[in-house]
This record gives sequence, C-alpha cells and structure tokens, in this order.
Amino acid sequence: MMPAGSLLDTHLTNLAAALVPYRRCESQLARWGADLAHRLAAGGRLLVAGNGGSAAEAQHLTAELVGKLHHDRQPLSAIALHAETSALTAIANDYGYTDVYARQVRAHGRPGDVLLLLSTSGSSPNLVSAARAARDAGLTTWALTGAAPNPLADACDEVLAVASPDTQVVQELHLVTSHLLCEYLEQELAATTDPAVGHPADPAPAGRLGAGPVRTGVEVVLDGGSGQQVDA
Repeated sequence: MMPAGSLLDTHLTNLAAALVPYRRCESQLARWGADLAHRLAAGGRLLVAGNGGSAAEAQHLTAELVGKLHHDRQPLSAIALHAETSALTAIANDYGYTDVYARQVRAHGRPGDVLLLLSTSGSSPNLVSAARAARDAGLTTWALTGAAPNPLADACDEVLAVASPDTQVVQELHLVTSHLLCEYLEQELAATTDPAVGHPADPAPAGRLGAGPVRTGVEVVLDGGSGQQVDA
C-alpha cells in the first residue's frame, strides 16, 4: 500500500481529479477525429506545434498519422513544425522566436488544413502568433491547453482545455487526446472506405462516426491509506 501523501499518491490523485471533467470531451474528440479523417483523406494537411514536452507530443501525433495507430491504411499528411530544425533556427535567428511557427504556417498551410497547437499554459507567444497566421491563411485552428480561459484558447477556433493546474497531468491527458484522435480518425476511415476499391468512398454524412463508439471512460480508484476512494 502506498503511503498517504507520497509523490505517487499525489500525482495519481491530481490525475484522477482531471479525468472527471475530461470524460465530458468524448463528443468533441469524436467530432475532431472524424473531421480530420475526411480532411486528410481528401489531401489536406495537419500542422502541429508545441514547445518543450508539448513539442514531443506534437511529434508523437504526426508519427501516428504518417504511420499508423492500429490499422494499416493510407499515410496521412501531418507535420510537426518544431521538427523542421534548420527552418526553425533560421526563422528564430532572422525574425525572432515568436515567429518560428507562424512563418512556417504561412509557408505550408492551405485553406481547409488544420493547425493543432499544444500548450500547457496556453500563453506561449509563438503559438498564439501561429494561430493568428493560420486564421489569416484560412486554416482551421484547434488548441490543446491547460485550464481555460487563456490567450491560445481565445485565438483558436476550438479548444480542448484540461482542467488541471498540474502541468504534468495536462501533458498526460494531451497524450491521451492524441491517441483518441487517431482512434476516432481510423474508425471513421474504416467506416467510409469502400472495401471493393480499398480507399475512402464518398464522404460520410456529418456526424457519422462508424459502427460503435470508442470508449473514453476511465475508472481510477485510489486509496492513500485513508480508505477514501477517488473515482474518475
């Protein structure tokens, strides 16, 4: 039994508390995944950016889309902007760090593409600048942030905000979000693929999400020695 007040107990308690409001994001995750499936299958592109740990999570997401999560399928266009290291350092050197993502968005983004920005604080100037550049270029902008309101949430079309003051918990649920986006995307692609030709058929009606829902419910039971349980 873990001791009450241990680092593990505290971390898991914070995670469990954040899971309760996170479960209400299911319909948004399903809608984003289905929307992304149709855009990318039609030749659109996902641009993703973040700083620090959020940059690593952004690159994790693009790897799942260019590769696969569960099922073999067509590769989908997804670019983690921080991974363009020569471009990023040149832009930072010539224009300043605030513009490292905005300039890449103006270069690579096309109307109808999606820009997804990850930030635990929601206040990173380079991400807010990228969101504004994307809006001017006709991209759809989504944000994954910590608690809202925050500047990045205000600058994007939609936000999924993790209701936790703990940066680590926010990043952990951003990773869960990336995996679920890929699951919903692959579910939608499977539902709209013509088995006779092996590629996506005509787009499904809005709101169609395949045969069955992907479960996002999680139950966490913690007992820090007090006998008190926390369910999420």
